[in-house]
Amino acid sequence: MMPLIGNMSDKYGRKALLTVPLSLAIVPSAILAYSRTRNFFYAYFVVKTLIAMVCEGSVPCLALAYVADNVPEGRRASAFGILSGIASSAFVCGNLSTRFLSTASTFQVSASVAIASLVYMRVFLQDSIIDEQLTAPILTSTGKPKGKGKAHATNEIPSKNGKTFKSAPSMEDMLCLLKSSVTLSQAAVVAFFYSLAEVGLHASLMYYLKARFHFNKDQFADMMVISGIAGTISQVVLMPILAPALGEARLLAVGLFFTCVHVFLYSIAWTFWVPYVAAMFSVLFVFSQPCMRSIVSKQVGSCEQGKAQGCISGISSFANVISPLIFSPLTALFLSERAPFHFPGFSIMCVGFASVRAVTS
Repeated sequence: MMPLIGNMSDKYGRKALLTVPLSLAIVPSAILAYSRTRNFFYAYFVVKTLIAMVCEGSVPCLALAYVADNVPEGRRASAFGILSGIASSAFVCGNLSTRFLSTASTFQVSASVAIASLVYMRVFLQDSIIDEQLTAPILTSTGKPKGKGKAHATNEIPSKNGKTFKSAPSMEDMLCLLKSSVTLSQAAVVAFFYSLAEVGLHASLMYYLKARFHFNKDQFADMMVISGIAGTISQVVLMPILAPALGEARLLAVGLFFTCVHVFLYSIAWTFWVPYVAAMFSVLFVFSQPCMRSIVSKQVGSCEQGKAQGCISGISSFANVISPLIFSPLTALFLSERAPFHFPGFSIMCVGFASVRAVTS
């Protein structure tokens, strides 16, 4: 769905497409805000699943495309970092607010904030003006990539008879887009393995820490808050300074390297405070996603930002499906008495190897 939504946003505007997921996101929270009985929970679960099939991850994807539309290339990495930092701060605020709200109030506040975000977007957000005449299409009239680099600006109006992407891009269209640039292909590989490692860690870590150090929900929340605060400060304060100085490629390498370090530290944790130290490494590993997205945005023209970001989001979503299927059973095995050898953190270490593959890409 992400390539489709991204492609439609290139044609019909980011604001129009943002309206869909922001509107639908209100419904699940509103159901539980009304009642939390068994039947309403099942209704919530079904509605949430159906909505997620259509628009899970579409708001960050479209937000990135919107930023790319309105920020020059030289400042794009910093802008993407600030955007991610704001999202991290929202994550922290959400976690902290649940400490002071009752269960019923939590869902009521969630629904209210979702409504407020939709109203704010419709009233205050100005839609991007995408001038397709200023950018050459990635595919030529023969359907082949124009070259290995990014599309260059041109004043020529693309031929109406030339092949263009359909509203629902086929797999061939996506492959042509990814093959249009070596950098874009490499970014797709990095996105796959990075998401594989990130979701694998989230799918395994809580079970591992509960079995190893008897962590409870409050300790998990504390770790999330620590990681979120460190990531927010890093992306909002440090990234605008480091991105122009080091460049996206070097900063991406730094982020991926410390992703490996913090995952391996979890796997060999020998006492309860080590996971808290590992969580603080988010100061450095949060650079990965904004830098990768900035690199991707520079490989395509202004009329293809949604499509490119949608393709990367789609690849990441595919990794999100595969990852728990691999790492959850592995975690269960090595936390049980049937483990072939005693190493409770082995599945976490395997997650680290997946992140190493992202670095080598």
